[in-house]
Amino acid sequence: MSNQVLMLQQTTPLMAGIAVAATALAGRYGIQAWQAFKARPPRPRIRRFYEGGFQQQMTRREAALILGVREGAVEEKIKEAHRKVMIANHPDAGGSHYLASKINEAKDMMLGKARDSGSAF
Repeated sequence: MSNQVLMLQQTTPLMAGIAVAATALAGRYGIQAWQAFKARPPRPRIRRFYEGGFQQQMTRREAALILGVREGAVEEKIKEAHRKVMIANHPDAGGSHYLASKINEAKDMMLGKARDSGSAF
């Protein structure tokens, strides 16, 4: 029995040392991984915008491209997208009246409201 107690007393510091070493190595690896993550080059999060002029008669596809939603988007998503685009392009905030009218026309097209394409511009 005394032999077993002596052996237990000798292995306890060894096990504690192994645990401390493993924790230190894991911490070192975590710090290195975090520093590598922070040092990576930033990926641009730029979405591609609709390139090109407007069509004579607005289509549902063009309206979806203007608002940045899918053609089958629900009303809630369309209204949210319209709000975001209008905030960025509102005439009172220095935006273009022409773009604002096209954005409103796109929202009406996507929501199914009848609107003639006879904007003032």
